[in-house]
Amino acid sequence: MTGEPSFFELGVADPERGRVFYGTLFGWPLAAGPTGRGFSIGTAGLPGGMHGGDPGASPYLFFRVDDLDAAVARVRELGGSVEEPGEEGEEDAESVARFGRFKLCRDDQGSSFGLHEPPHGK
Repeated sequence: MTGEPSFFELGVADPERGRVFYGTLFGWPLAAGPTGRGFSIGTAGLPGGMHGGDPGASPYLFFRVDDLDAAVARVRELGGSVEEPGEEGEEDAESVARFGRFKLCRDDQGSSFGLHEPPHGK
């Protein structure tokens, strides 16, 4: 695990309104995500994404790991927890190939963070 920030995610109620707001505010290019329910965000630094159905959400920060399964096991060993996605959050091959794998976690005090295993070769 290297631990540097590697991805951010913004939750909004309506992704199209979010695209207009953040794209205009920061000049970010936003492209449709592979599921068609959100956007990928281009920045000069950290890549990001935007999803809908999450009004009033705080941004999610994901830390890079080399092996997501090992990192998830370590989170649990240390007393943290890992959110398991429902059917909507299942990883599809196209998304994994393009963006990598993600897990939302909580530390042993309940604070949230994310783990990100980038696509192989990136």
